[in-house]
Amino acid sequence: MLISAMARRYVATWSVLLLMVCSLLSRPGFAADADYRLGPGDMLRVNVFGSPELSGEVRVSESGNITYPLIGQVQVSGKSPAQVEAQLVSAFVEGGYLKQPQVTVLVMEYRSQKVSVMGHVTKPGQYSLQSSSRVLDVLAEAGGPVNEEAADIATLMRKDGSKAPIDLVALFAGDPAQNQEVAGGDTLYVPRAPQFYVYGEVQRPGMYKLERGMTVSRAISKGGGLTTRGSERRVVIKRKDKEGKEQHYSAKGSDLLQADDVLMVKEGLF
Repeated sequence: MLISAMARRYVATWSVLLLMVCSLLSRPGFAADADYRLGPGDMLRVNVFGSPELSGEVRVSESGNITYPLIGQVQVSGKSPAQVEAQLVSAFVEGGYLKQPQVTVLVMEYRSQKVSVMGHVTKPGQYSLQSSSRVLDVLAEAGGPVNEEAADIATLMRKDGSKAPIDLVALFAGDPAQNQEVAGGDTLYVPRAPQFYVYGEVQRPGMYKLERGMTVSRAISKGGGLTTRGSERRVVIKRKDKEGKEQHYSAKGSDLLQADDVLMVKEGLF
């Protein structure tokens, strides 16, 4: 049996998303990229080699500080774990507490850097960024677009108010230009896809997602194909013009549909 182009597309889509999910699940919970910037609410594990009494967990305060034994308050908000390591080493040496301290800082809980994934995805909500993340990463976290509802174009709204369109078809086809980096405070919105309607002599009349390049023939296939009485040579498109008035057009199988079109398939004459 031949698989339709759309079926192949969705198989590819979910294959990519599955790979991304597996990648996310395989990451250690404490491993942060050098790109990650700390913020209020993050939990850190500080290890001072040879000095277990100075090792422990500490949470970043709302003011962006941590309070550490011997040192006091240390401003860490906006800094990477490696930068905080260097800060602590310097503070221990300058204070005369340790001569050559070896310090590691691991992120145990990520709470400060969040991105929202909204609209027609499986699990809309806020997601914590554990490292340098891109559109495909956060889509995978949200379970991916809802196949029969999601539009082909999403919008990435930046914290600064700027917006960028994301072509989901190109993204899942591997276009790196669509897989933009996301940062804390960003929102990815997947809108509802435009719809069309098919009625008359088809097996499953109703409303369907208007896919890119949807022709009359494909629309009839979406509706389960013709009944025994239906004819593809007797199809009418009902479409509203700019003034909102309904116009009727005789349609061929290769004609393209538009959003909110109503496709009426009539009985054959013979």
